[in-house]
Amino acid sequence: MSVLPTNLETLKRRAKQSIMPLLTPHLLRLRLNTYAPYIGAGIKIEHLSLDQGLCVVSMGLNTLNKNIVGTQFGGSLYSMVDPFYMLILMHQLGSNYVVWDKSSHIDFVAPGNSKVTARMKIPSSEIITIQELAKEGEAVFREYKVDIFDEQQKLIATITKMLYIRLRKYSKSKEQVSRIDTPTAE
Repeated sequence: MSVLPTNLETLKRRAKQSIMPLLTPHLLRLRLNTYAPYIGAGIKIEHLSLDQGLCVVSMGLNTLNKNIVGTQFGGSLYSMVDPFYMLILMHQLGSNYVVWDKSSHIDFVAPGNSKVTARMKIPSSEIITIQELAKEGEAVFREYKVDIFDEQQKLIATITKMLYIRLRKYSKSKEQVSRIDTPTAE
């Protein structure tokens, strides 16, 4: 009786992988730039290099992302940076790790009246630190901050994200599946 669900789950997973293949970084950027919520908000991934741990995202001010007072809508400001630290870490750490967003906070500094840009970068030294902290199977919580600037380099908002990272074999989330083409970590 226990053999059938395992085989059924394996069959479902293989079917899903053939219907929705892994996304290479190039295809991921294309997919994100054609993601309906990003199109509607005017969000554009300018540069995405998962191998280098770098992502640059911009958003012009338009009628679909203006708030009631005519400035950048806060939800769109958050959306433009939401998935990228998780995506970068999933790629850099590889499939032996589970990565989840844990919490976020946005601090609105000034109204966004023009195009805004965010630059997210995770240095290779951070990956080494995470691997060292996670090697005994403990959960690792890391905080990342990203500033959003307008065209005049005026600070518009700061977003702080907390991520949960753990070696897959110790995680309750072992079944978390990434659609990103990730290397297997050592």
